[in-house]
Amino acid sequence: MQQANTLQKPEMAEPSFEPLIDSTTAADLLKIHRKTLERMAYRGDIPAHKIGRFWRFRASELDDWLNTQVNSSRQPCCTNSF
Repeated sequence: MQQANTLQKPEMAEPSFEPLIDSTTAADLLKIHRKTLERMAYRGDIPAHKIGRFWRFRASELDDWLNTQVNSSRQPCCTNSF
């Protein structure tokens, strides 16, 4: 008896898709006005995706962006020197 060589396909991981959130929800997360957020998106100051005439955001991208802004030397958090 000969065993047939069968190629096993590796299990494909299901693609993870993070849902997009709208301007109102994203602005609420960041505690800023919706129009301010949309203006920042238009200027390219914040990660955003324009779908048709609407701005959409990923919460993870906003979190990463916020962390880089907080850790940036451009805007120091403390001005007191001891």
